[in-house]
Parts: sequence; structure tokens; C-alpha cells
Amino acid sequence: MGNALDRQPGEEPVLQPSATGASRATPGPGSTPAAPVSRRTLLWASALAAVGAHARGTPARGAQPDPAPAREPPPLDAATLAAAERVAGVSYTPAERDLLLKSLPAAMRTLESRRRFALPENAEPPALRFDPRPPGMTSDAGDGVVRTSLDAGGAAPPRPSRDEDIAFASVLEQASWIRSGAISSRRLTEICLDRLARFDDRLRCVVTLTDELALRQADRADAEIRAGHWRGPLHGLPWGAKDLFDTAGIRTTWGAEPFVARVPDRDARVVQRLERAGAVLVAKLSLGALAMGDVWFGGRTNNPWDTSKGSSGSSAGCGAAVPSGLVSFGIGTETWGSIVSPSVTCGCVGLRPTFGRVARTGAMALCWSLDKIGPMTRRVEDALVVLHAINGADVEDPSSIEAPLSFDAARPVRGRRLGYHPAWFELEGANRDARVVLDAARRAGLELVEIDFPDGPFQTLEVILLAEAAASFESLTRSGGDDALSAQGSDAWPNIFRQSWFIPACEVVQADRLRRRAMMRMHERLSAVDAIVDPSDGNLFLCGLTNFTGHPSLTIRAGFRPDGTPHGVSLIGRLYDEGGLCGIGMALERELGVAAKRPPGFG
Repeated sequence: MGNALDRQPGEEPVLQPSATGASRATPGPGSTPAAPVSRRTLLWASALAAVGAHARGTPARGAQPDPAPAREPPPLDAATLAAAERVAGVSYTPAERDLLLKSLPAAMRTLESRRRFALPENAEPPALRFDPRPPGMTSDAGDGVVRTSLDAGGAAPPRPSRDEDIAFASVLEQASWIRSGAISSRRLTEICLDRLARFDDRLRCVVTLTDELALRQADRADAEIRAGHWRGPLHGLPWGAKDLFDTAGIRTTWGAEPFVARVPDRDARVVQRLERAGAVLVAKLSLGALAMGDVWFGGRTNNPWDTSKGSSGSSAGCGAAVPSGLVSFGIGTETWGSIVSPSVTCGCVGLRPTFGRVARTGAMALCWSLDKIGPMTRRVEDALVVLHAINGADVEDPSSIEAPLSFDAARPVRGRRLGYHPAWFELEGANRDARVVLDAARRAGLELVEIDFPDGPFQTLEVILLAEAAASFESLTRSGGDDALSAQGSDAWPNIFRQSWFIPACEVVQADRLRRRAMMRMHERLSAVDAIVDPSDGNLFLCGLTNFTGHPSLTIRAGFRPDGTPHGVSLIGRLYDEGGLCGIGMALERELGVAAKRPPGFG
């Protein structure tokens, strides 16, 4: 729930949309936003769910368009069964089809009874939960203590005089200035609010500017720090939230037309944790509609290094705002590349934690067994600091795991083992300049170890994502609310959701079994090294595989292409070892020496 210090009783925001779809949240008057069946019947109900998938039901919560008229499924006859067999990849004899025609009507009635029981839109996770830990492994890694470079005796540079230089400083630098009184949280917040408003026409990264909330939170932070109550390094720092995290009384749109007026009544758990850390929410940042790509109802979010190009997605707004110095840090999410891809494209640091480390309560669900929450920053150490603030399980997210986070910025990396597969750097479309990272690793004293890649048709794990995503947005599909989404091509969500209703249930189970094999193969390889380097520009398969296995990933800027846009690489770490992963990332960041460069035209 929202903190009473942030909003006055009975007040909720009045939204004032801009031409691009962004809005400001300002205080205004309050407004309130089956019968038993046999085992055999249930088996057939699961296997042939697709037969009745055309029926339309209750409109999705928040959907704006009128639902389409209900569509009757095709008559159930031998020809219909033959067509369904082709989709499912099975083949039955005429006699077998005759038997099915007798038993299937009861199975279909069972499915219909479930559809009449409306599950909450995009809520209530499944009973089955994914656990990335192989047999015998616990989540206890290290001493659970985070020691930053400032804790180790490091000193931040003096506060610059130019607002632009203040805006582009690291989290730890800004934190040291706020704590010492060299700058107030309100002043830093005003700098960020000004930059968000000034540059959004170029980037299209702001859905809602939360300026009045931000100034209240900043004033509170300043008062607490003056009174000697410093909450930690995020106290008073402005941040931006991907607009799929619920914010009480402030719309959370999921970037999609059917949900533009959706206003939650409580904050997501990660929002609550950052509020407790004293951070200042300045903006809800864009995401591709329903967490795909960089196009949302306000347009396309652009790459700050070349605004004629998109920022990639789906954490598009964070990818654009963070390297442009519009916020101190952003919080994104990843199901399959949504932190990694915009971080590579826009040149920021993206930390995708171990699956389950950060509770997802109050975040839009796309795929319950894949979704992860992580920070996007300008420096590697900053990402670890932010992760420390949001780390932790929650009873409302049954997949979350309470795991200590350990980190020591002073720990040397010399002698630690970095795995790589030479062929990954030769893939067609791969960023071959990423080999500079191997040279940087050698200079840092890391030991490079050649590894092979686990064999298997692991790309077929995608059916898990597709099936869960279709279930997450079932009512959007059945109501016809998906027609309101601007993207309607074969590779857009509306068609993907519809298509996914034809995935046989047995295929999802088999993919889950293959997923277990992938988890064990990655565990074997990471048992021999401390991390694996992935030239992210071309090896998206490795990014996808480790999303399914639950391993953490750290994306860093590696250099620049001839056109001036950045490129990056990712490091894949051991489960729950984000501290060790960031230690290696910090060493590479120092050796590469490209993290401080700013996008042209942003100061």
C-alpha cells in the first residue's frame, strides 16, 4: 500500500495527457479507480483445449474497446479432429476419431465450466512454481554483507558545478553528496525532473511524470538526513520505474492501449522497498506494449545515441533514460532479453538477477516461471547497490526465494575463471569487436577458460513462455480487447496469444522436462568457472537459455560501433552469485574505460 507520507488522505492523481501519451500525476479529488469429472475426461480436456479456444468471454479489466461478439467454435466432426491433429502433431485412425467424437463433448463442457469461472486478470500465479536450484543446492551464498567501494575507504569526487555533470554521476557519487549535504535530494530531483521533461520529446520514454510525489519524497529525505537518519545509499536519489510496476493512485499502463486508464490501489513490492530505502520516484518509464519491444501507446522509445533508432525493449524507457542522465537508476524486468537487449543497445548496465531473488508482487505477469526484476544503471557497482535494496522474497510471490546478497568491492578478481566459447564470437551477426572484452579480462588478471555449449533443442523452451503468456492475458484474447493494441502483425502479441492456445499441453510438459536438462547442463559448466562471457549482440540464444535456467546476467558497455552507438557484452554468473558477477564486471568496466562517455546532445 502507498505510504501516507507520499499522498494526502483521499487524494489520487488527475492525469493530464501530453501529445506523446506521457502524463503528469498531480493530486486531485479522490476517486475509486463445476461438477466432478473422470480422470479420462480431464486428460482430454487438457489435450484439446485448443478446440474451444475461439470462444469469447468476459472483457479484460481496464480494456477500452467493446468486446467482439462471441464466436461459436466449429462443429465437432471428423474433419475438425483431423485439422486439430495437424496442429498437435499427432495422427489418429478413423476408428479412433469415432471414439473421440463420443467422449470429447463432455471434455469440452469441462473446459467451458472453467472459463465461466473468471480468474483475476493477470493475477493469482499457478500452483506449480519454478525453482532454479539443482538438487542439493541452497541459496545461501556468502556472508550476506554488501561492502561498497565507499565502505572500503574510497572517496567520491567533489560535487561538480554543472547540473549535467551531477546528473551523469554514479549512484554512489550522488549518494555521498546528498549524505554530506553537498547537494539536497530536492535539488537533484529537480534536475532529473527538468531533464525528463526537456528530453522526452526526443526519447519518448516517459509515460507518467510523478513530479509532485517526487518532490514530497525528496523533501522528506532531506528532513530525515538533516535529522541524522540516513537510510543508505539510495536515500534521496531519483529513480524511474518501468510502467508495469503498480503505483498506488498513479496509473500503471503496461504500455498498452487497453490499459491506459488502469490505476492500481497499492504499490508493487519493489516500489515499497525502494520507498523504504528513501529513493524518490520521478517517473513511470515506457515499455513495449505488454512487455514486447520498444513501441508503446505513446510511440516508439528512442535510442539516445541515435534517436532515429529504437531503444530496444521491453525495458525501453529505462534503457533510454538511464544513459541519458535523466534518472539515477531505473528498475526493469526481463522475461527473455528485456533488460539485456536495451542495455546492449543503449549502453547501460543491466543486472538480471537469479530467478526468484526479487519478489514480483504487484508487477505485471507475462510468464510466471520466467519474469525477473532488476536494476539498470550507469555503473556496475551501482547495479549491485540497487539490487541490495530490492532483494528479498515475499509471501505473495510463491516463486520468490529469500537469498542473502554478498558483495565486497575490494575483493580482487585476479585468478578468477572466465569461461568463453570461441565460436560464439564468430556467429553471423555477432559483435566481433566484443573480443576486446577478452583482452580486458586478461589485463584484469582473469583466467580465460574455453568451454563448450550444451547440446539440445533448447530453442523449443519457448513454448513455456508462450503458454504462460497466453494464460496471463486470457481474458484480453477472449474479450477481443487485444484488437485495441496497435501492433497486429503475425509477430505481435494478439496473434501470438491466439496461436499459443493451440500448443498441446503435452508439449508444455515435455518442454519443462527439457528445461530441467538445460538447468543441469548450465550448472555443470558454471561449476568449472566463475562466470561466462556472452557477446550479447549476436548470441541471443545464450541469453534466452539462461533466462529459462534462472541464472543471473550482467550486461556492460564494451565499446562503440562505427555509427557511434554502443555495443555491449553480458556475463552469465552462478545462481545467487550476483556479488561475484559484479566484481568481475567492475574489473572489466575499469579496463575497458568506456563507461563515462555520454550520448551526444544530452550534456
